Amino acid sequence: CATSRRPEATAVLEAFLPLLRASERGRIVNVSTSMGSLAEQANPDSPYYGMIVPAYQSSKAALNSITIMLAKALADTSIKVTSVCPGFVQTDLTPVNREQAPLTATQAAEVVVAAATLPDDAPSGTFIDSNGTVPW
Repeated sequence: CATSRRPEATAVLEAFLPLLRASERGRIVNVSTSMGSLAEQANPDSPYYGMIVPAYQSSKAALNSITIMLAKALADTSIKVTSVCPGFVQTDLTPVNREQAPLTATQAAEVVVAAATLPDDAPSGTFIDSNGTVPW
């Protein structure tokens, strides 16, 4: 059944966009994952190549696409848009035992904070993790 209902993330963005446009240093940080990288999914040498989690991977790939679209749509503004991969984090959402994840939530938040505090001359529409650029 088709619906005209907007995805919640888009509705929230549309609600906050006027405030972001009014700010001097607006930032949009989308929390993604390297598992959502199409390049990583297609690369046999990637540690994510053998992972098959269709709903999770495809939803994060879609989020990465939204990052690119927003960066283009907001190119004439000071707003920066970034996708970030916080890494394998010790949360109750981890698909394995939480203790197997190497990062605490505090450690994982560092890349989110880095994206939220990008300097004005930083590029928009990027995908990063704690090691730098992640391929789309």
